[in-house]
Amino acid sequence: MQTATNTELLEFNGWTMRVRAASIANPRLLVMLHGWTGDENSMWVFARRLPADFWIIAPRAPHAAEPQGFSWRPPQASTFGRPSLETLFPAAEGLIRLIDEYSAAVKVDAIHFDVMGFSQGAAMTNVLGLLYPQRVRKMGVLAGFVPAGLDDHIARKPLTGKNVFVAHGTQDEMVPIDRARASMELLEQAGATITYCEDEVGHKLSSGCLRALETYLG
Repeated sequence: MQTATNTELLEFNGWTMRVRAASIANPRLLVMLHGWTGDENSMWVFARRLPADFWIIAPRAPHAAEPQGFSWRPPQASTFGRPSLETLFPAAEGLIRLIDEYSAAVKVDAIHFDVMGFSQGAAMTNVLGLLYPQRVRKMGVLAGFVPAGLDDHIARKPLTGKNVFVAHGTQDEMVPIDRARASMELLEQAGATITYCEDEVGHKLSSGCLRALETYLG
């Protein structure tokens, strides 16, 4: 597992997270959300070349996952049940509280923040964007999907005026490419324009899509 060398592991208000402080005044806050069975170290491979004007936090999800790592929803009777708004909403609320409390503590403006997530973390990214559009500026949806239960929010077109980055692999067996394409249609119905990167890889981000993500965030 690769982690950024200039990060700090800390405990804050009941959360464990890895943080890279910005080296400039008035930085942008970027929240990185790991996937199922990941942790606060999982996302840093995507952040190695991001500029110093990002203050980056990567929180550990609140629930233990089997056989290892952590999850953004409580344990389910079926391991393969798809995450829904109902199961992810408590963690989404918790993340907003974390962002508000942590940004106030370190005096970083987080009225608007950027967020990117991988797999289940990408589902959480979509939940945050659709539920809190007034807070979320840019969204990176990596090998992810739109969870069930968001139809009423989508109908209100909360993402109007926003550009969302989506990356997916055509060989992804965990989140099939057809589901990713259906999710993009839902994001467009919610008003978003999509910057899309597709590559012939499995459940991961290709080097080409990583460069496209860096361009999008930059």
